[in-house]
Amino acid sequence: MMSSPLTHFFGFTIANILHLAGIVVLALICIRLLRGTTNKFVQPAATQTKASQQRELQTRALADKAYAAGSKIIWVAAVLTALPEFGITALPGVVITGVAILGFSIGARDTVRDVIAGFQIVLEDQFVAGDTIQAGDTTGRVEQLTLRRTVVRDARGALVSLSNGEMRIVSNLSRDWSQAFVDIGVTAGVPLERTLQALETAAAELRSDAAWSQALVDGPRVLGLQGYDQAGATLRLQVRTAPTRQDEVCRELRRRIQMELQRQGIAVANAKLGGLTGA
Repeated sequence: MMSSPLTHFFGFTIANILHLAGIVVLALICIRLLRGTTNKFVQPAATQTKASQQRELQTRALADKAYAAGSKIIWVAAVLTALPEFGITALPGVVITGVAILGFSIGARDTVRDVIAGFQIVLEDQFVAGDTIQAGDTTGRVEQLTLRRTVVRDARGALVSLSNGEMRIVSNLSRDWSQAFVDIGVTAGVPLERTLQALETAAAELRSDAAWSQALVDGPRVLGLQGYDQAGATLRLQVRTAPTRQDEVCRELRRRIQMELQRQGIAVANAKLGGLTGA
C-alpha cells in the first residue's frame, strides 16, 4: 500500500501544481529582491587608493554572506510551505527549525554578538584591512577583518586576534591625518625669544623640504611656551602628518631642532614627544 505523500503525489491536481509553481516563483522573486538589497551594501571604490579598494572588498564580502544566508532561509521557508501539497504537515518541520534556531542562538550567542558587531564595523566603515587601530591595550595594523574577528599585527610583530563583539572603543589611527607634539626644554637664563626663533627656523626648514612634503599636512608650527619652572622653560611645537607618519616626522624635526640649537649655542634641558592622533 502506498504512503500518504505518494498517494498525494499521484493525485496531484492543477491547483496543487499551481500552488507549487506559485511558491517557487515567490521564492525566486524574494531571492531577486534579496540580491538587490544586499548589493546596496557594496561601496564601489571611489578612488584607486588601497583603503578605498579594501572598503569595496569588505562590503562585497558582507553582501555575499548576507545573500547566502538569506537565500537559504528563503528556500527553507519555501520547502516548509510546499509540504502540505504532498500531504505532509509542516508543523514538525517548523518546530524543529525553531528549536534549532533557538538552540544555536543560545549556544552561540557570543558568536552572534561578534557577527553583529562585524556587520556594524563594515557598514559604518570604522576601519578596513591595512588601517592602524587601537583597541584597548592593543595597537597595530589590521591584517584581516572578518565578521567574527579582527586580526592585528602589533608592535612586537605578534598577530593578535580580537573578537569584534569585545571591541567597545576603537581608535582608527590611519584616517585623514595624524597629529603629534614635540616638547623642547631649555635651561633657565636662555632668552625666550631667541629660542622661539631657533625653533621657527628649524620648523621652516622642514616645511620647505620637498623630500618631506608628502608626509606633512600642516606645520610644523611653534605653539609657544608650554610651561616653566626653576630648571627652565618648555616650548611646544605641533605637526600634522599623513596617517601614521607622525613618528618619523617628529624624529626628523627633533634632529633639525637639535642642530639649530647647537648652532646658536642654546642649551637643551630635555626633549620629549607627545603624540595625539586625529581625524
